[in-house]
Amino acid sequence: MFKIFLRMWQINWAEQWQYRANLMMYLLYELVSPVVFLSVWRAVAAGQHSVDGLTANDFTVYYLLLLLVNKLTGEITIHILAYKIHDGTLSSELLRPVHPILTSALVYNLAFKALTLIVLAPVWAVLCLVFRPDFSGVTAANLLLALPAIWLGFAINFLLGAIVTCVAFWTTRVYTLSEFIYGFVMLFGGTFVPLNLLPGFAQGLAQALPFQLYLYFPIQVILGRLSSSQLLLNFGLQAAWLFLLALAFAWLWRQGVQRFSAVGA
Repeated sequence: MFKIFLRMWQINWAEQWQYRANLMMYLLYELVSPVVFLSVWRAVAAGQHSVDGLTANDFTVYYLLLLLVNKLTGEITIHILAYKIHDGTLSSELLRPVHPILTSALVYNLAFKALTLIVLAPVWAVLCLVFRPDFSGVTAANLLLALPAIWLGFAINFLLGAIVTCVAFWTTRVYTLSEFIYGFVMLFGGTFVPLNLLPGFAQGLAQALPFQLYLYFPIQVILGRLSSSQLLLNFGLQAAWLFLLALAFAWLWRQGVQRFSAVGA
């Protein structure tokens, strides 16, 4: 199995280099929202000295970390397989002795992630020079603790993306559903605003949803702003959501493949 994944990595890594323009478009798309929100909240905090205890530097550090965490936990499964379900070309992948999503799509995500991180690194360095954040509160221990939070966060986000992709077996409007869910991610994941600035009921709702587990939670771990009980709670929520999403994905995939047909492919 290791040889299969290694070969898939080699193929997908080479494929990524063939679509450099596409990569740059994705990168610019992912940069826009965090940089805009960073500029806005930084200006607000500078004008009022702080926003609910968060200074301009707090917002700067938060959104610069969001850029990295969003890339590390992000996924693009719907753009890899949904169209194959619609045009019937998924049939050729179903004939292979490996799972199209848990192997091919997963490795494609990792290869895409690795290459975009290489491109993002100098851009992130330039943003640091422009905004001059103070990362003195970030420790090596917090970074190590954030690693499992980021990996579990990616797994949760990947399964969410796989579940949405499976909806393509039933409808061609799966991309609309994806954009609808993205709106919830922006609000309840911590992109639009750090979750501690939301009203109390919204914070409670965000805590119950999985979106903050792959964005806001890892960032707070890196910043060392969570107590031991909060860390245990969120790691427990990650494990619970991972289990539930795995079950949901397995069921949806099985039902979808049973009704899949490749007429006209």
